[in-house]
Amino acid sequence: MAGAAALATGGLRSALAAPAVLKQGSKLTFWGGLIFSEGANKLLADAVNKWGADNGIQTEVVMINQNETVQKVSAAVQSNSMPDVLDLSLDLLLVLSQQGVFLPVDDLFDSVGKAQGGWFAAVDKASSPSLLGGSRTGIPFGVSGNLLLRRKDLLEPAGFKTAPTTWQELVAEAVAVNKPPLFGLGLALSNVGDGNLQVSVLQSFGGRIADDAGKKAAIKSDATKAYLQWLKDAWDKKIFPPGNTTWDGAGDNQAYLAGQAAFIANTGSVGIAAKSQDPELYDGTAYSSLPAGPKQKISPLQPQLRAIPKTSQNPDAAKALIEYLSQPDFISAYYETAIYGPVLQAQTQFKAFDGSNPIHAGLLDLVKNGTAPGYPDVYNTAYADTANNFIIPKMAQRVVIDNWDFDRAMDEAQTQAQSIYDKYK
Repeated sequence: MAGAAALATGGLRSALAAPAVLKQGSKLTFWGGLIFSEGANKLLADAVNKWGADNGIQTEVVMINQNETVQKVSAAVQSNSMPDVLDLSLDLLLVLSQQGVFLPVDDLFDSVGKAQGGWFAAVDKASSPSLLGGSRTGIPFGVSGNLLLRRKDLLEPAGFKTAPTTWQELVAEAVAVNKPPLFGLGLALSNVGDGNLQVSVLQSFGGRIADDAGKKAAIKSDATKAYLQWLKDAWDKKIFPPGNTTWDGAGDNQAYLAGQAAFIANTGSVGIAAKSQDPELYDGTAYSSLPAGPKQKISPLQPQLRAIPKTSQNPDAAKALIEYLSQPDFISAYYETAIYGPVLQAQTQFKAFDGSNPIHAGLLDLVKNGTAPGYPDVYNTAYADTANNFIIPKMAQRVVIDNWDFDRAMDEAQTQAQSIYDKYK
């Protein structure tokens, strides 16, 4: 039932049942999160447009690469040109909610949760009113998080039968199979969402973004220096693909699909693309959780949500659309082609999570057992804003590109982060 035609009746029924008055002939603009799955992107756009046609609403769907959402939305807030409803990450939702950008949707959160067995505890906590300025301002629709993808077809003949358990082991394995144009370690060190994986690596070494109170930046430390030493040592081994410090959001995806990287950290979208584009690569890929550092293992989950700006010209229709896109008829089909873990307890019964797909199995495990957003740091607005400003990837670039010494790079990052935390005192 993945086609738009199969969604028509359910879309109409859901909209009419929503606690909103839909205005025939009105317009609605939806900004969807563009992911590395053409099937999922098309299904989402088709469903929104079909829902609009069934309910007499003119819809405009704009799909935006998720790694570019921060820039697009920030510009739209400044120019007062926000859409009626949009997909965004929890980091961005947190920052903008504190600025009063979005409408409360507590009632919708409660009704959707009640209808489908309740929200997973980690998802509920991550999007709680206490974080978002006193109200629910987003409806989660999927959980993402980085898995480690590896070329087992190359690594196993080299003697590496299992996934690396530490970041040091990862570098050693990457070196062993590094034969340009195939490079061992396809991690982004650029100013995009994928580059913020380095925050998790830093935290696994014991580094922190801020203190235990979540008030004062704490980037400069011996633990951060140990992380930077690991990074610089890996960089000097020439195992990173060229251009990884300036990659856009699809850089690591493209490198892996082109046979230019033996390891990447990704939500699993690359695996889905490989299944249709390069079945041999898909069969040669294995998935595992992120490696551990010398201090701890960090594997954060990241909810994706839908929100309604206060500037929306059609908030009732936006609310009804979000409700529809949360219904099993649509979301079960979407999960099969997308790269998200479930957000509601009843969704574990969907075909996507029956264990037959290793990517979705990994994402389900992440929902159940992953670390909370930001952990061990306090996940607050300042923390999210630090991520949105790519402070840690920029610090990494200073070390590997500009050849700054560790103290100078940490000092700059510490100063930049403190200026962000000072804004939220």
